[in-house]
Amino acid sequence: MAKPPMQFYDLSGVEKAAMLLLCLGERATSMVFKELSDAEVRAISRCMVSMEHVPAPLAREVIGAYEKAQVEYAGIFVKGDEFVKNAISESGDPKRIEQLMEQVAAATEKRPLETIALMQPRVVASLLASEHPQTMALILSTQKPDHTSRILSYLPDDVKSDVMYRIAKIEQVSPDVIKHIEDALQREIGVVSDKEQQELGGIDTVVDILARMEKGADRNILTRIDEVDPEMAEAIRKKMFTFDDLVMLDNPSLQKILREVDNDTLTLALKAATPEVKEKIFSNISIRAAEMIEEELEAMGPVRLSEVESMQQTIVKIALRLEEEGTLIIPGRGGDDVLV
Repeated sequence: MAKPPMQFYDLSGVEKAAMLLLCLGERATSMVFKELSDAEVRAISRCMVSMEHVPAPLAREVIGAYEKAQVEYAGIFVKGDEFVKNAISESGDPKRIEQLMEQVAAATEKRPLETIALMQPRVVASLLASEHPQTMALILSTQKPDHTSRILSYLPDDVKSDVMYRIAKIEQVSPDVIKHIEDALQREIGVVSDKEQQELGGIDTVVDILARMEKGADRNILTRIDEVDPEMAEAIRKKMFTFDDLVMLDNPSLQKILREVDNDTLTLALKAATPEVKEKIFSNISIRAAEMIEEELEAMGPVRLSEVESMQQTIVKIALRLEEEGTLIIPGRGGDDVLV
């Protein structure tokens, strides 16, 4: 079975950096490497070695992201920690210098939960494998959803569903609990902890994580949660309707949605749509309208995925609003009732 092509949104920061430098060439790469730490050079170099081919569309997206970053982060870049330490060392009294340097060093140490965010998902999964599911839930709820979804992919199915259920139940976590977790992690990864009240978890977090998991994994997890807490599973499902799910709608329901979508929004939303979604939508608009959209899509140049996703989300929001108003039913979202 052929390996699916790499997608820009699946790449890690290190992978994007490696691709960018491969595109820029050896001379530019050597100049960049001079400004990086040994650990950063090793990480990027390992990615480069494993890359045999960078598809042209992917290269354009990586370079485009770099150009955008140049505009957004224009200014002076400095090594702040070195600047501060050098400035303190020239400030006079040796005893005061020593105290200030210790305080600065303590403040700049990475917290365990921040370190987890920088670790490979497989390594994190191995690190957490022996932890209680509640501890795993608390730790993973502090991470970005895409990182959490990758970590979960290395855990057994029953553990995934248990952890996700517990994340959904989390609301607030006290500083003492965070400290306890970080103290335990400190012994594992050798970094210092810090206290901070955090709001973690909840259904929105679970939905965000599930949306980033492989297709099919979300259904397995929800099925297991459904066995434990049907109301929780239903609450999660109600927030999981996506643009691809438009194919589940009956034609009258889809037509109600499309009547509220302007042509430009629909065209851009279909730029990255699956053939099934395109076919479903084209069969519910006029032949002329479908032909015009197909012509515009063929003439359309490269478009940022974020713009396409934004237009798709606009249409999803219309569907959800119409469902709330009771004008249509979305299958799988408590939609077994019949409208009368």
